[in-house]
Amino acid sequence: MELQALPSRIGQVRRIVSAQLRYWHMDSLIDRASLGVTELLSNVHRHARPDKTCTVEMELLLDRLKISVYDHDPRLPVVADAGPLATCGRGLAMVAAMSESWGVMPDGESGKVVWFTLPTPSADAPAAWDRQPRLTAVEPADHRFAEVAFAEHATEPRPERAPAHSTVPG
Repeated sequence: MELQALPSRIGQVRRIVSAQLRYWHMDSLIDRASLGVTELLSNVHRHARPDKTCTVEMELLLDRLKISVYDHDPRLPVVADAGPLATCGRGLAMVAAMSESWGVMPDGESGKVVWFTLPTPSADAPAAWDRQPRLTAVEPADHRFAEVAFAEHATEPRPERAPAHSTVPG
C-alpha cells in the first residue's frame, strides 16, 4: 500500500497490518509487527526527503513474515547509540531487538527499502481451536464440579464416532 507517512496514517497502517495478521490467523505476531511498522514509518515521517511518500509491503513467506517499507530517500539509516536521556534514536534498535532479522538496501537510484522479518507460529503447534478440553474432577468424592483444562498434546487417542443413522427410511 502506498501512503504519506503522516502520524494519522501510521495508525491506519497499524490497524491494517493487525487485521491482515488476524485474517492469516497469526495473532501472536500483531504486537511485534505493529511496533516494527510504526518505527519504520516514523523514520520515514521524520527523516525522508524529498517527500514522505512510501510503500508498505507484507509478505508471508514459508516460515516468516516480512514487512518492508520503501521510500524515496536514498540515504541509508544507521542504528543510533542513543544515550540514556535521549528522547529519540532507539527505533531501529527496537526493530533489531524484536525481529528475527532486519536490513536496509538501496532501491533503484533514488530510494531504499527497510525491512524486518518475524518467525511465523510453528505449524507443529496446535492452534487454539484444535485443543481438546479435558475434564478432571476437582475432588474425587464430589463429582458435582469439574475443572476444564486444555490439553496441548492429547496422548490418548480420540474415540471413534459412530456413523449417524437416520430413522427415516430410504
